[in-house]
Amino acid sequence: MRGKDKLEVGRGSGNVFRDLGRNNADAEQFKAILATEIIQVLDRERLTVRGAHVRTGVAAADFSRIRRADLGRFTADRLIMILNRLGSRVEVKVRVRSAKSAA
Repeated sequence: MRGKDKLEVGRGSGNVFRDLGRNNADAEQFKAILATEIIQVLDRERLTVRGAHVRTGVAAADFSRIRRADLGRFTADRLIMILNRLGSRVEVKVRVRSAKSAA
C-alpha cells in the first residue's frame, strides 16, 4: 500500500461464503468446518493420504482434495462418514433464524 491508499475494513458475518454472496453459503461453511476437522485429525495423527486411505477405505485422492479444500465432490454426510472412520464423532447443533435477522 502506498501512503495515500485507504484500507476499507468491514465486519464479516462469520461466514466467508455468505460475505462473498454464495448461494449455498451455510452448506459450504459446514463442509469447510468438517474438512478442517479431517485435516486436523490427519495432522495430529501424522497420517499421510495413503495412510488415511488404508485406515478408512476412502480413496487417497479424496484426502488430497480435502487438504486442498476442493470440496465440490463432497457432501456433508460423506465428510461426516470420513470423520467417523477416522475415529471421531460429529455433533451438530442447528439454529435457524429468519434471513432478515441474519443479514
